[in-house]
This record gives sequence, structure tokens and C-alpha cells, in this order.
Amino acid sequence: MMVLYRALILGALTLTTVMSPCRGEDIVADLIGTYGITMYQSYGPSGQYSFEFDGDEIFYVDLKKKETFWRLPVFGKLTSFDPQGGLTSIETIKHNLDVVIKRSNSTAATNEVPGVTVFPKSAVMLGQPNILICLVDNIFPPVINITWLKNGHSVTEGVFETSFLTKQDYSFLKISYLTFLPSDDDVFDCKVEHWGLEEPLLKHWEPEIPTPLSELTETVVCALGLDVALVGTVVGTILIIRGRRSGGASRQQGPL
Repeated sequence: MMVLYRALILGALTLTTVMSPCRGEDIVADLIGTYGITMYQSYGPSGQYSFEFDGDEIFYVDLKKKETFWRLPVFGKLTSFDPQGGLTSIETIKHNLDVVIKRSNSTAATNEVPGVTVFPKSAVMLGQPNILICLVDNIFPPVINITWLKNGHSVTEGVFETSFLTKQDYSFLKISYLTFLPSDDDVFDCKVEHWGLEEPLLKHWEPEIPTPLSELTETVVCALGLDVALVGTVVGTILIIRGRRSGGASRQQGPL
């Protein structure tokens, strides 16, 4: 029953992809089909067949290259998968999608508003290569454009994007990466276009580099630190001397 429900949802979103509104014509549409723990995505001239377990991708088959790519290399040492098996499963997925689309009376899926987060892979240091990550969550249906802007201009070099990753709530997740060299003069935006957005969403990011102290500031800070240390030493010495005097006076008086 769970498999049928999942297939029904994705069958409906496939229909949404085909019957997209006019304002979404420029958004690249991927066909998504799923059956059980397998999933098929079509994009560009070919597509991708994925195999998942407990919500995590185990491997995928690049249908253009007809090669199997394992999420972790060790998985490929434990077992193997014939890419031809992926092509056979895709035909099953497509057939089941046609069935559930008819059963749902061609009901269109609801467009959800995606969430976008941009952050660097590691601590940002000027002149040190880094990677910007644009994480787009709550994608439904899985029809989306993710692009990068540097100082307001489109960037295509150094960009890598994952395929759609499925989630337990039947929405999708996608991540785009941008390699860059941090600079004081550069700012970046992750641009997201989706049918759930009235207009393209720009998520801004710019490096937050601490301003280095000037020589004068460093001198003042060092001088203040030295003064505080001297005052602390003097006060501590006075307290010690007073403590010894009080102790000596008490011993001279003796018991009453």
C-alpha cells in the first residue's frame, strides 16, 4: 500500500511537469518515476536510474554512459549491478506511473515553496580555495532551476549539482556546489526558480572576514594589557603584605 501511495504521488507530479503553467516554461523539467526502492529521473538527452535503501541512495546508473556509480566505493565491492537491469526496471516504473495517473483522474500535484540555505564548506580565508553550498529543501514537484551569480553575473564554471534526493515526506532535496576563491570584492547569490515561487528566489552570501587590527590598535591593546597586568601585580602584592601583617599581629596577641 505504501508503494502504491508513493507511486501515486509521483505519478501526479509527473502530470504537473507536463501540464506546467506558462510562467514555469523556462524551468527545466525532469521526469521522476518511482516504484518501491527504485527511482528513475530523465533529464537532458538521457536519464538516471537510482536504487535506494531506507531513504539513502546506494547507487545510480548513468543511462547515457550505461555505467553504475556507487555512493561509497565499498558498496561496489560487496555486490554488483548490471545497468541493463536498470533499463528493465524503468519500463516497469513507467508502466506503473501510467496506471496510477489514470487512477488519480490526472490530479495535478500541489506546488510547495522550497527552502534555500547557502553556506561555505569550510571556514572562509581570503585567497584560500573553498566551496559554496546551496541546499534547496522541500522541493515538490521536482522541477527546478538552480544557478549561481557572482557580483550579479551568471557563473557556470566550477558548478556541480546533485540529482534529486528523495525524502520520507515525499518531497525532494537538491544541492548545488560552487568552487570559488574568497575575496573582499566578491559577493554571491544562489538563484532558485520553482513553480512554488512567484518569482526567482535569490539567497545572498558574502564572506564575513574579521577586519585585521591596525598597528596603532595593536600597540594600544598591548599597552592596556600590560597596564592591567601591572595593576594586578601591585594589588596582589599589597593584599599579600596585609595578610602577613594581620597574621603576625594575631600571633603576638596570643590566647586570651
